[in-house]
Amino acid sequence: MSESSTPPEPCDLLIEAGFIVPVEPHAVVLSDHAVAITGERIVAIAPREQARARFAPKQVVSRPHSVLIPGLVNAHTHNPMTLLRGVADDLPLMVWLQQHIWPVEAAVIGPEFVGDGTAFAVAEMLRGGTTCANENYFFPDVQAAVYKQLGFRALVGLPVINFPTAWAKSDDEYFDKAGQVHDAWRDDALVSTAFAPHAPYTVSDANFERVRMLADQLDMSVHLHTHETAQEVADSLKEYGQRPLARLDRLGLVNDRLIAVHMTQLTDSEIHLCAERGVSVVHCPESNLKLASGFCPACALVRAGVNLAIGTDGCASNNDLDMFGETRTAAILAKAVANDATALDAPSALRAATLGGARALGLEEKIGSIEVGKQADLACIDLSGLESQPLHHVLSQIVYATGRHQVTDVWIAGHRKLAERVLVDMDIDRLIANARQWRERIAGISR
Repeated sequence: MSESSTPPEPCDLLIEAGFIVPVEPHAVVLSDHAVAITGERIVAIAPREQARARFAPKQVVSRPHSVLIPGLVNAHTHNPMTLLRGVADDLPLMVWLQQHIWPVEAAVIGPEFVGDGTAFAVAEMLRGGTTCANENYFFPDVQAAVYKQLGFRALVGLPVINFPTAWAKSDDEYFDKAGQVHDAWRDDALVSTAFAPHAPYTVSDANFERVRMLADQLDMSVHLHTHETAQEVADSLKEYGQRPLARLDRLGLVNDRLIAVHMTQLTDSEIHLCAERGVSVVHCPESNLKLASGFCPACALVRAGVNLAIGTDGCASNNDLDMFGETRTAAILAKAVANDATALDAPSALRAATLGGARALGLEEKIGSIEVGKQADLACIDLSGLESQPLHHVLSQIVYATGRHQVTDVWIAGHRKLAERVLVDMDIDRLIANARQWRERIAGISR
């Protein structure tokens, strides 16, 4: 049989796009290409006409005026707190936490709150092109079940904190429950777990040592707020005689499993320590700006070789889960902090929001870039509108001028989750009605 008569290969889905930004290789933009998907995986990336000749797809999605990118990875969030959006604003971190957020949480937190908040957050994230989240909140068993039910990819944090909560009353209970949740989800394709000790100022040396031992044994990541404010650093020096990162290093936690969130207070030596040990840093610029916590030195971290990821933080301090907005803020803020207009350019910012996040979560072999063999976690952005014209540079347009409302289609592991701006298998009217009833319940507590 001649080559010209070779029958086309079957595939489940062919996505044709005016542009594809694979992220790896870096800064590449492919014009008029297609991605072929079979099952959960990408099986080919080719020019559109070649792909049409090679494959016999069950379904074709053609987006000639759009760009296809890897699904965005929200590398730090408290998704159930979507239901606390706008509860307490314009306050510094510790006042915000101690006098407002923690009291409201104490009154409402439970499986119902966490489940409803997680589902609402998934809908918001999907409509904004986010396909994976690094979750950090209580009732991880409920979160994991909701993520799985909705087909959303997540690394779910197993909380450890020094005081009793609705989730656990003692140190032993936190760790016992962490083990149970980890065991329940250890082999799942979409949901995995990490330890999530809250912060250096709320976790003892003994509990950090316990986290480190178990993380080593189970090969788990450690997801931790640290170096978030100058006050945190000053308090650590006063109590422990060490800055938080030095204390964590003493306890054996500064390694390639550490997902260090915020990191606004860093010395040059601390930046180089993170690079040397393989620490991933999650930059949450809008939350840090809103709480006046400080400025993460994103450019210095990247130039030192540190893996940089981007997260929104929770809706109570941001107040949204918009990774396009977060990435734009990260890129622009990096230039001001470094006093260098070339800092964290558009390709590097998008990389942090995709492959950088995947690497931080230990998922870089599965997601974060459009490559053959990887899972098909993808987002399609419409560039046909007035606000996207004239289209000189696709990467610049994505980072500096794209809004989440331009996301038209989203896939996770090859399954379509958003189709022409419509959520698949999620009832948006029901979600909104449910959020409104939570508003009524919370309003009486927070005022």
